[in-house]
Formats: sequence, structure tokens, C-alpha cells
Amino acid sequence: MPGEASFEETATGRNRTDEGWFVLNARDARWHHAAGRGARTDLEGDVDFPQVGVHVCALDPGEPMGMYHWEADQEDFLVVAGEALLLVEGEERPLRRWDFVHCPPQTDHIIVGAGEGPCVIVAVGAREHEDSDGWGGYPVEQLALDHDAGVTAGTTDPAVAYASVPRREPTAYRAGWLPGD
Repeated sequence: MPGEASFEETATGRNRTDEGWFVLNARDARWHHAAGRGARTDLEGDVDFPQVGVHVCALDPGEPMGMYHWEADQEDFLVVAGEALLLVEGEERPLRRWDFVHCPPQTDHIIVGAGEGPCVIVAVGAREHEDSDGWGGYPVEQLALDHDAGVTAGTTDPAVAYASVPRREPTAYRAGWLPGD
């Protein structure tokens, strides 16, 4: 039977240091933030979940979750607060609270904050191909470029795709990122 995971308290939030079950409030977790790029939790801490990745993302209007991309594994998203835009396969779709998005493998996509205030999205992605050469890529898409979420030259290298945008840095949770503060 697995035991309870251990945590360390850091200046940027609680950090899980080993395997095991746990309960962690998103406000207590480590977060990463960059101006104009939104904030996201690091619920896993230093020990990645082996099968799925889970993040909570907080975006202001116009802030993209990341760069327009596709992955060899499925990804799913649930909007739990606010409004957003889904850029998918070259199309733009509005999203509102409780909309669920399923992206099968190889679906070009990204989500951008929209509306009058912040939005919060729970993101879940499989990890079967995460560390392989065929994990995914960043295609050129004008719609994504129009939303500051695209690359000008296709690549499979995340460092290249994100070279021109501010890097999210570890930070403690800031009031207002999640509803109910």
C-alpha cells in the first residue's frame, strides 16, 4: 500500500518530494507566472506523475496557456471560471465556465483567456509519449500568431517555441488567480 507523500515548505509554495497519496490545495501549491503569459500550478512538485499531468491555469484576457501545439497523447481541459478562446485546428471557438475540451492525439490547439476577467482552467494530459522524440510539435498557424500564441517556424523543440516569450518563474500563489479570494 502506498503511504502518504512528503512535502517541503518553500517560498514559492508546498513542494511534493516523494511518491504517495496526498491532498494539496491549489492555493498552497507552487505556481509559475510570467507577465502576459498567465499563471499555472505545479501540483506535482519535484516528482512527476507517471501517467497524467494535471495543472490549474489562471489566465487574464488575452493571455495564452502556452504555444499552439499538438501532442502524441490526448489532452483535456475544463473551464471552471471565466471565459476563454479555444484555438483548435485553425479555428477559434469561445469557451465559458464548465465547457470541457477534449483534444485527441495530434490535435493542434491552445487556449487563450477572454472575456472581462480572469479564467481558470484545469488541464489534464496523458504522458505516454512525453519524453520521446515523437512527443508533439509546434506548427505555424496564423490564428495562433494573431493571439501571441504561435511560432513563425514549425519546430518540435519547446526551447525554440518559447524562446521569444517571457519564461514563467516559480512564485507563491497570488490572491485573485482563483475564484473565491
